[in-house]
Amino acid sequence: MTELEQQLLAVQDQALAEIQTINDEQSFEAVRAKYIGRKGSLPALMSKLGTVPPEEKPAVGKTLNAVKNAIQKAFDDRADQLKQKKEEKNALDLSLPGRKPEIGHKHPVFLVMDAAVAIFRRMGFIVADGPDIDTVWDNFDALNAPMDHPSRSPEDQFYFNLDKCDYLDKNTILLRSQTSDVQIRTMMSQKPPIRIICPGRCYRRDTPDATHGMSFHQIEGLYVDEHVSLADLKGVLASFARDMFGDKTKIRFRPHHFPFTEPSVEADASCMVCGGAGCRVCKGSGWIEIGGAGIVNPAVFQNVGYDPEAVSGFAFGLGIERLAMIRYGINDLRLLYDNDVRFLQQF
Repeated sequence: MTELEQQLLAVQDQALAEIQTINDEQSFEAVRAKYIGRKGSLPALMSKLGTVPPEEKPAVGKTLNAVKNAIQKAFDDRADQLKQKKEEKNALDLSLPGRKPEIGHKHPVFLVMDAAVAIFRRMGFIVADGPDIDTVWDNFDALNAPMDHPSRSPEDQFYFNLDKCDYLDKNTILLRSQTSDVQIRTMMSQKPPIRIICPGRCYRRDTPDATHGMSFHQIEGLYVDEHVSLADLKGVLASFARDMFGDKTKIRFRPHHFPFTEPSVEADASCMVCGGAGCRVCKGSGWIEIGGAGIVNPAVFQNVGYDPEAVSGFAFGLGIERLAMIRYGINDLRLLYDNDVRFLQQF
């Protein structure tokens, strides 16, 4: 046996032993390059074949091919083993216990909206719905909003096609700024008595901050019948506040002004955090504003064809996000829409 054959067999033994120690793709490539790569041990010995005497070349060549094939087969087998090992590692182990999928739940805004709807339904109100896109007449004119009212400004509302129409025109369309348009549509389509609530999404061009957003939700109520008074309104809102925030919750009215109600009030609920003693949530006042309300303005009844001498009624509007912030003690409205699952899982 020639010296070159001895060297080839030594490289084979060394390679076969080292190949069996390979455990990952990175070391596989390193060992492969060491032995059969362009600058590996086997190509270096093959380059010496030209120096072998002619009479020894057949035997040396036979040994060279055998060594080459043995090393290549060892690499192929080891590659298959590593692949199988990887597949087994990633395979489904049927003996393991199953993983229970996480089940979502309603967003806190809609949890509060559902709770509010349920409370008012128990008091005899029914749900009325309307389009998110409506006319200026339904959104402003029929509600007795003056032509120069700041809320009509294009800087405050989402109007459509202002390049082709006047935003004060009654037929101009916009994203509704409150769900009061549903009250108008309901009164236009049926006669008293009416007792409805109007939950839904509204839109205003507000700069988002801790208490405002461009898109938000309201639930508005309307009760029209004979001899409806402010006392009826206070009783409804007091009952609602107790159901929503707790039995000890009280309600108070503060004078205000809205074009569609006269008299108009702001409704406050006693702070459920401090019980009215004063805290950070209620800013030391003991009260938290929950929405606007009042006795329906006779001009609104005239706009929808009702006789203001024959009927009376009250209306109120509550912000769902504000109710959620009060009920859950949330100090920033934007948290409700950050889509942070860690936050939403609390409710």
